[in-house]
Amino acid sequence: MRSPLPVPDGHGIYTFPDDLHRAHQEWTRHLADRHHAHDRRVLQMAAPHARVPYFIEPRTPVGRPVLVIEPHHDDFTLSASGTFLAHPRPLTVATVFTRSRSVHPALETTYADTRTVSELRAREGAAALAPFAARRHLLGHKDADPPYRPYAPESIDRITEELRRIVASHPGAELLAPAAVTRHPDHLLVHAAAVRLGCRWFWEDLAFWSTYALAGCDQHLFRTRTGATMRPELVDITDVVLDKVTVLRMHASQMYPARKMYRPIRHAFTTAADLVGPPGLYAERFYRTEPTC
Repeated sequence: MRSPLPVPDGHGIYTFPDDLHRAHQEWTRHLADRHHAHDRRVLQMAAPHARVPYFIEPRTPVGRPVLVIEPHHDDFTLSASGTFLAHPRPLTVATVFTRSRSVHPALETTYADTRTVSELRAREGAAALAPFAARRHLLGHKDADPPYRPYAPESIDRITEELRRIVASHPGAELLAPAAVTRHPDHLLVHAAAVRLGCRWFWEDLAFWSTYALAGCDQHLFRTRTGATMRPELVDITDVVLDKVTVLRMHASQMYPARKMYRPIRHAFTTAADLVGPPGLYAERFYRTEPTC
């Protein structure tokens, strides 16, 4: 069952998160009632840090399998999960940088080292992928620390070979990876490795929405780097956006207040302005390599 969407934006994208929050609360209550009435089509999940319960209908994957190559635990969830909520396919997710110190500033004393942060992020990643019945491969590399510098050539060689073995174990799977619109070295490295492995399908990175998504300089660098080799395509996720909010609650269980989790949804609202045909409110943007390349 797809979620109703009682969240028309009458006031502009910078004021609608409260409406989205209320709509998501109503949708959660509706699914909770079904779950408590023993509807087995509704899965109960708990946000890994806060342990707050949420509810979602698990997806039944069909069609050609997809092998997702993501830099960090949250990148697929932020950027492409709505598409697979709307059109579920068998998923395997390979996460490259699974050791991290990145956590909400208010929790830096609770998760005080790489081990505790990494364990939290791993739990968040597993919870976010649960509705998709996705398999996981964790490569165990440490993410980049600021100030960011270009990745080392030996790093991409090593990571590409690790990913190559995973790709070889999933024959016939379609590859999906970040387009690396952001300048983050982890995203650039994973994108370059995916291209080496023959990937032709990429999502628009949203992990750094607040700093890059609408920034002209990053968009210019992206267009300069890719030239005419990448063509954009949109997927309307309007009917499943409230379920995507639930998935975001899993990946960012330590984020507070809740509206901070809605940054990619706000970007999706602006993306949807480009939709052609029946109007949708929310979309995710992908890129495909031109067949001639």
